[in-house]
Amino acid sequence: MMSSKQLFPLGFFLVFLFPLRHASNPKKCSSTVSRPFRCGPLEAPIRFPLCDHPGFNLHCTDLNKTVLDLPMSGTFLVRDIDYYKQQIYISDPENCLAKRLLTFNMSGSPFSPRFSIYYTFFSCPNYVVLPYSYRSIPCLNNSNSSFYATSNYAFAELMLPSCQIVKRLHVPLISPSGEIEFSSYVGNQSLMLEWLSPNCRSCEMDNLRCGFKKKSSLEVKCFGSKNHGQLSRGVVAVIISFSIIVAVTLFGICIAIRVYNSPRRGHSAVAAATVPQRPREIMGAARGLDQSTIETYKKVELGESRRLPGTNGIICPICLSEYASNETIRFMPECDHCFHVECIDVWLKIHGSCPLCRNSRK
Repeated sequence: MMSSKQLFPLGFFLVFLFPLRHASNPKKCSSTVSRPFRCGPLEAPIRFPLCDHPGFNLHCTDLNKTVLDLPMSGTFLVRDIDYYKQQIYISDPENCLAKRLLTFNMSGSPFSPRFSIYYTFFSCPNYVVLPYSYRSIPCLNNSNSSFYATSNYAFAELMLPSCQIVKRLHVPLISPSGEIEFSSYVGNQSLMLEWLSPNCRSCEMDNLRCGFKKKSSLEVKCFGSKNHGQLSRGVVAVIISFSIIVAVTLFGICIAIRVYNSPRRGHSAVAAATVPQRPREIMGAARGLDQSTIETYKKVELGESRRLPGTNGIICPICLSEYASNETIRFMPECDHCFHVECIDVWLKIHGSCPLCRNSRK
């Protein structure tokens, strides 16, 4: 018979023998309107609509981990769930998110990405030296080639024929500010997806539970009564914002009073009088561009495709809004970065340089 010391290494080995993706006999999550469910004590709470609603496919593994099954992309580990924003954060159980993205498909699921950016995945022989900012994706590398991903379309084309393009695809992002190189993003090991239906945001705002009116119609409503001793998120946000404004205002008044009442020294006043003062309007003019110069920069009206050349994405980097058809876009000379006309014109009058690459255009 084996001793306890002999059994411990065997048990430790068996735990890691079966990866999370292939956990056997997964426990299905089940919840009620009033009681959330957790796969493990440190796992995200699971409640409606992620339980008791068709298509969401969350369940627990034998290791008490919460996982999400996407019909066309397989199983992902659930890192966090934000019910108020209706967002879920998932990662690859085997820590190779880039590999999963090459075949990522959300068809047949209720989820969609809120933000995405077009990436080019390519491989290069190990003897090819890329700029330092382009770091390879370790879990895809092999003894002969290294794998990379970039949103810089022009750079990917420049690397041909030394390197080979593997695939071009839209990659879901956590925020609208995409990175040029992929390694920092893949190090995050997390994707953000959201669901739009059923919409339970109003219930979450009032700290109520959301559930079916009738399962036959799949309509939802809020359950429970408002807890008057507990403020809603909106009220709490207003109170916090108001408190911050009052604190900053009082602090500024105290500083102004202290400066006004401090003793004034004669030699300080004389020294200040002898320092030549640069007119404010001259200083401002030296930094920005005049409208006539700005008008010389190329602009174009977007068509139905909203397609832009080069490395430009579908979001204006200044206002972070998606470009729409029939909107007018202005291009910066030389770098060809583009922005909404109304956004970049205001920027250039103050800064006189491209907001992205910061190269002066004077």
